[in-house]
Amino acid sequence: MKVVSPELGRYLVNGLVSTAAHFMALYLCMEVLALGSAGVANLLASMIGITVSFLGNRYFVFKRSDAGFWGQAAKFAGLYAAMALLHGTLLYVWTDRLGLDYRVGFLIAVAMQVALGYLAGKYLVFARPTTHPVN
Repeated sequence: MKVVSPELGRYLVNGLVSTAAHFMALYLCMEVLALGSAGVANLLASMIGITVSFLGNRYFVFKRSDAGFWGQAAKFAGLYAAMALLHGTLLYVWTDRLGLDYRVGFLIAVAMQVALGYLAGKYLVFARPTTHPVN
């Protein structure tokens, strides 16, 4: 009995690695550089996480390095730019406006990203071309 498909398993591993890179950059911005806004710090940190995620999805998760790099990168960048804005907005409201712990807000935002990222990655960014029968 298969609990998780190999692709989904790879997606989760890639997500953990890219999330760790994202969080380390966020932590650096908040704790070491002492940026005054969790929203701004998260937008900067998301660039690191997005880059790690794209490379992992292309070469490890969906294994679609046969497709055009720049086309995939553009689609992925658009998708993740929208998700980064959502993530940053959530942290801005959660931490900057409500005064709640940025780490908890980060975890909530990541949960949303996991679901959206997998579905959009699989069916939009790294989708295999469909073959249509010739009549």
